[in-house]
Amino acid sequence: MNFSLPPDLQKYLSSIDDFITTKINPLQASNDNSRFFDHRREHARTDWDNKGLPRDEWEDLLASARKLADEAGFYRFCLPEEFGGQNGGNLWMAVIRIHLAKKGLGLFNDLQNEHSIVGNFPDVLMVKEFGTPEQKQKFIAGRLEGKVGFTFGLTEPEHGSDATHMSTRAERFRKDGVEGWKINGKKMWISGIHKATHCLTFARTDGKAGDAIGITAFFVPKDAPGFEIESYEWTFNMPTDHATLKFTDVFVPDSAVLGKVGHGLPIAQTFVHENRLRQAASSLGAAEYCIEESIKYARKRKPFGKELSTNQSIQFPIVELSTQAAMLKLLILKTATEMDGMTQKEIERDLGDKVSMCNYWGNRLCTQAADRAMQIHGGIGYSRHKAFEHIYRHHRRYRITEGSEEIQMRKVAAYLFGYMGPSQGGTFKTVKLEGANSIKSRKACLSVAKPR
Repeated sequence: MNFSLPPDLQKYLSSIDDFITTKINPLQASNDNSRFFDHRREHARTDWDNKGLPRDEWEDLLASARKLADEAGFYRFCLPEEFGGQNGGNLWMAVIRIHLAKKGLGLFNDLQNEHSIVGNFPDVLMVKEFGTPEQKQKFIAGRLEGKVGFTFGLTEPEHGSDATHMSTRAERFRKDGVEGWKINGKKMWISGIHKATHCLTFARTDGKAGDAIGITAFFVPKDAPGFEIESYEWTFNMPTDHATLKFTDVFVPDSAVLGKVGHGLPIAQTFVHENRLRQAASSLGAAEYCIEESIKYARKRKPFGKELSTNQSIQFPIVELSTQAAMLKLLILKTATEMDGMTQKEIERDLGDKVSMCNYWGNRLCTQAADRAMQIHGGIGYSRHKAFEHIYRHHRRYRITEGSEEIQMRKVAAYLFGYMGPSQGGTFKTVKLEGANSIKSRKACLSVAKPR
């Protein structure tokens, strides 16, 4: 059993580092762009007088970095070759995400808005899997050219993890001789709609609340009559792009349906394991950054004339965090390697629990490491002159949005106790348990993460 990274992967990391040094760092250092990453970052990024949305200057800078990365061949790495990518697999993507997040804050990788010089494209892969030729041309080619983009409309004000109980409805409707659908309802925490041209909206078209069948996905243009952005919700980490949407008799033609009518739930679950594992990798990298910075500071700081690091009250928490990080890294890399040799169905059946373990523990570990870094650094650690508060505020969200921590743990429990997993073919066995978090039948609990 060889635990070494493939030599070509190590070489690729070096090429990424060279690109950051020669192209990205000079861009970050120009025109006072450092204001977006130093102690001024939250104010520099946030247009407080425009609903708390990202400032144009901030998003323009991110776009410039992505353009440089695309020209250098890094940005589309995980995409299929037909879309200009390199067919990057799960192991490589996990290692790259750890590597970049471990560097701390920078224009090369800003997880607050899923920006990275090595992009993640769940939306493109979703359309590739389920879209018609016309949809692929519009939402893949158009997206990569920067002409169109869609956000993910699953979560509602009253329904998050229980997505199959959604209140949004779509019914058959004919308008001006065109067959289609009329949509009514609300969505919440819809990220990126301020820039998107469409919202991939999930609505119940048949069946009853709780049914996995009967949910349909629709590409809804943002400028469609009856489509309203009610508000943008201010969050722990600003700026925000998380909107509440209202649909009032919004008409879309049949051509707006992605996939099969009534079978939108599998679309919502597409590549969820890949995304959760990559998120875990990013959280691990950020945790390692916090741990390493704490070690450096504890060796340098000398209260009462002695290194801070000589105190066991400093050593032991870092020992625990480092141990957990080392074990998590092995599980992430092992899981990613196994995923690269499996189909989606096999991943869900055999590795769904391992992905959930990586995800919930990676996100929790990151917030714990950031909190400990603030404590070890004292006042300066609590200030915005260090990255720890930013890392904490951002990664705290992932304990909710990537499929809540409780949902992830419940899935692990289902595998452990035999209600789900290889013995059940990857699906829940109907069982009645006591308590608010009892296992239900079917896979009806979803992530509320939004693809970018």
